[in-house]
Amino acid sequence: MCEHSGSPTVLYIEDDLANRILVQRILEAEGYRVLLAENGPRGLEIACQQHPDLILVDISMPDMDGYSVASQLRCQEGVADVPIVALTANVMKGDRERSLEAGCCGYIQKPLDVDLLPEQVAGFLRRGPRTAGA
Repeated sequence: MCEHSGSPTVLYIEDDLANRILVQRILEAEGYRVLLAENGPRGLEIACQQHPDLILVDISMPDMDGYSVASQLRCQEGVADVPIVALTANVMKGDRERSLEAGCCGYIQKPLDVDLLPEQVAGFLRRGPRTAGA
């Protein structure tokens, strides 16, 4: 767990400001510590510095998509086992498999269900660190 707080820390990597603010407000109201990154490179930097308990990553971002972010995080010491959850509006056949191949442990469909999001986050946190073959 992140050293800065007794509450779980969630990093949300998302290029859309409105989505970042929405998720931050929802999760902070539930007692989570929320870190925000506006793009993939910044998300990688924050993840390696802060070691969050869970990473939420938007799949469709310019410059570096969420698949690339997840793949790179899996190679970073200190965060390789942190659960990564893809947030995507793309729920076509093959998207789940592509998310898993990139290193995500699951995905949450957009548009987000604001009532369900805290339960979804709690569920991914309960699963704990990613294990080999997860």
